[in-house]
Amino acid sequence: MHQELLALGVDSELDEFLPGRANVLGRIRGTGEKAALVLSSHMDTVPVGTVPWQRWPFSGEVENGRLYGRGSTDMKSALAAMIAAAGKLVERPSARLKGDVILAFTAGESANLLGARRFVEKGLKKEIGAFLCGEPSDLDVIIVEKAALWLRATGTGRLGHVSGEAGVNAIDLIHTFLTRLYAMELEYPPHPLLDGPTVRVGRIQGGSAVNLTPDNCSVDFDIRLPPGVDHAAVVAQVEKLAPQDVSISILDFKPAVESQPDDSFVKLCVDVCGRHRMGPPEIKGVSYYSDGTVLLDGLSVPFAIIGPGSLGLSGQPDESVSIENVLKAVDIYQDVARAWLS
Repeated sequence: MHQELLALGVDSELDEFLPGRANVLGRIRGTGEKAALVLSSHMDTVPVGTVPWQRWPFSGEVENGRLYGRGSTDMKSALAAMIAAAGKLVERPSARLKGDVILAFTAGESANLLGARRFVEKGLKKEIGAFLCGEPSDLDVIIVEKAALWLRATGTGRLGHVSGEAGVNAIDLIHTFLTRLYAMELEYPPHPLLDGPTVRVGRIQGGSAVNLTPDNCSVDFDIRLPPGVDHAAVVAQVEKLAPQDVSISILDFKPAVESQPDDSFVKLCVDVCGRHRMGPPEIKGVSYYSDGTVLLDGLSVPFAIIGPGSLGLSGQPDESVSIENVLKAVDIYQDVARAWLS
């Protein structure tokens, strides 16, 4: 990405902040009269998984107008479209923009937003005037994403053996906790674009041998929350569910991000998408999080997600993207940039 931006005449910096982890920051300089528009995309993908694919996951095979492969929808298609849009923007130097267009390409988004946190360390937040993310949206306009609260419950038992002292089974403690957790009801303000909170278990570890009573078991779980829910109150509610010898710890909290439908930037995005889609896009909310949860935390700037990828295909076998959508995204990104920074 770094070399491609340079080849297109876009200023670019490569920042390897960890071994094998590097961010790319591209910049098309404007006159400085307006704050920057950030085009946000991540470069990493999730693993291929164990479910067999019909195609080799990294083939880039094209069939019936779709490109197949891991990361095609989430979100290398948006990454490619943003690079192509940047190339078109620098082709017309006479139509200089009033603010910078910043291409913020991150590593490690799927690994706890490492690249976005690095951009915060480097001071990028101070420059953001508007934020357009390329996560999958089917070229609809997404204006709200849920908060993500990651918790760990750890059960501490006492080692025992099937032929003698039974001990205290830590897995049984966690089983009791999970039964209560799944029955938990959370209060939340209704949202027109989102459903209610969700609870999903992602990992569980416990025990050392089939004939030994496990003295330790832990479970990591994900709670997604609409805007307006106090995550600290949710943690307190979860703690009340925990039986004796089960402790709760916070792994991470990613705040919700939201714009309003009547925001001028959102209206611009809807108008531009409508022209290129040949029909009005839907305004939606999603349960996934983006780099915006870190880069926009504490800021009051307009935000939207427009991506060529398909909602629901992230991380799936035979992941694919519509090539027509990718080409439309190129025009959408450059048209939004020109209009917003005019």
